[in-house]
Amino acid sequence: MKLILTQPVSGLGVAGDVVDVKDGYARNYLLPRKLGTAWTKGGQKQVDAILAGREARSHKTEEEAKAAKASLEGSSVTVSANAGSGGRLFGAVTAGDIADAIATAGGPKVDKRRIEVPRPIRNVGEHTAHVRLHDDVAADITVLVEQA
Repeated sequence: MKLILTQPVSGLGVAGDVVDVKDGYARNYLLPRKLGTAWTKGGQKQVDAILAGREARSHKTEEEAKAAKASLEGSSVTVSANAGSGGRLFGAVTAGDIADAIATAGGPKVDKRRIEVPRPIRNVGEHTAHVRLHDDVAADITVLVEQA
């Protein structure tokens, strides 16, 4: 199925890209989350509008992203979570929790959808998260999970 991405999707593309995906992936994941729309002949106008908007914002946001990367790179944020006696959390630390911790630590505002956690954080300790600030700019941060 051919789709026009309306939001960046990790491993697939950025907004405005026309991608070919399996029907089930489109129906069950991308379309319900409004990450893409079905491609039509008239949809090419929508692609052109998305690309023009992205091009206009690209230069300004890239400078801001590089500044945010400088403040995030090498820094660590602390997240408190309920844990058992063995250090195992009663849930998991989510991207939303990390985004809130960055904001409370005085860092730049980061959208939780732009934070990627390679493995679910389910233990107390030190973990790493990847923050996509721009198409070409990303930062790795250290997440310290403490028992609340």
